[in-house]
Amino acid sequence: MTSLPQSTNKKLGLVIDLDTCVGCHACVVNCKEWNTSGYGAPLSDLDAYGAEPSGSWLNRIHTFEITPDDAPASIVHFPKSCLHCDDAPCVTVCPTGASYKRSEDGIVLVEEDRCIGCGLCAWSCPYGAREMDPVENVMKKCTLCVDRIYNENLPEVDRVPACVRTCPAEARHFGDLGDPDSDVSKLVAERGGYDLMPEQGTSPVNKYLPPRPKTHGTADIVFTPKEPPLNAKGFLGWLDAALERL
Repeated sequence: MTSLPQSTNKKLGLVIDLDTCVGCHACVVNCKEWNTSGYGAPLSDLDAYGAEPSGSWLNRIHTFEITPDDAPASIVHFPKSCLHCDDAPCVTVCPTGASYKRSEDGIVLVEEDRCIGCGLCAWSCPYGAREMDPVENVMKKCTLCVDRIYNENLPEVDRVPACVRTCPAEARHFGDLGDPDSDVSKLVAERGGYDLMPEQGTSPVNKYLPPRPKTHGTADIVFTPKEPPLNAKGFLGWLDAALERL
């Protein structure tokens, strides 16, 4: 079995704002595009336009309707990918060492040449964040776009995960969550960011910002009829005269 590092120099991860995510799936599509045609290994698809399509996706969005007792119903879009846990069970269960956590930045990766496709890591992940590639029969997962964030051939603005770069609502944030002075750590502290399923004891690095509570509107809408034009001619004049006779 594979061992986890006792500590990591950084804790690179994502902070996802559930209040501003609009469920557009731009992050999902750009993740797929980058990891298929960019620097990363391709993510295969089978029968993509047929009756039973299947394939690998490293990022997915689930949409829920919530109906709290004291607030109006609302829609929450919930993006989900690997959370790069500090105590990652997908790493410790791997029999070949293909799954591992980097000590320099805390990113959890899969060395595909060593993966035997046994699926133990997927079974042990409580978040369902790993997917078996149906063509290569190896496990695929979010890499935090490690091939982007350290790539000096890219403009500095692009050295973030593809999902972060493409989000039109700026609901996704990337940084070092091990640094209390980083922008992402401050954002988590200000908004009450939380771990997903903390009872699992995995200590996920990625955090979620809760949606702000919705309230019933109380504003009174007053409609003021528009005064008809004085001495109107043509059709408006005829209509004004007809209404006067009623």
